[in-house]
Amino acid sequence: MAFSTVSDSDEVLSEINITPLVDVMLVLVVALIVTAPLLSNAIKLNLPKTVATQAPDPVRPVSVSVDAQGQAYIDREPIALAALEGRLRALKAAQPQLTLHLSADEATPHGSVARVLALMEHAGITRLAVLTQAP
Repeated sequence: MAFSTVSDSDEVLSEINITPLVDVMLVLVVALIVTAPLLSNAIKLNLPKTVATQAPDPVRPVSVSVDAQGQAYIDREPIALAALEGRLRALKAAQPQLTLHLSADEATPHGSVARVLALMEHAGITRLAVLTQAP
């Protein structure tokens, strides 16, 4: 602590009082030490052993692409936008867990992609992944 003994001086005392800072830091360290063991939520279990089984055949996603001119493709086969919704409905009826992968050319107008997305929604598609390329 710093005390001024001169009473007629108008100088401002500009020393930092470190004691409250140290007190706060010690409280934070104690709180961290107390709560750190509680952060590990792992439960140690000995799981039973079973015979290895085959995983079910993964459902192959259907690829829907839109090129720079707005032409739509299903699995690399060109399809008119008017027929896209019906084709997607048929695919969804044949495969209820249908997943679509949508990819569009970088130069594709936003409106073309929005139309394809709207047709997918009308067809009842609920599982969709939009594919991009990493830089």
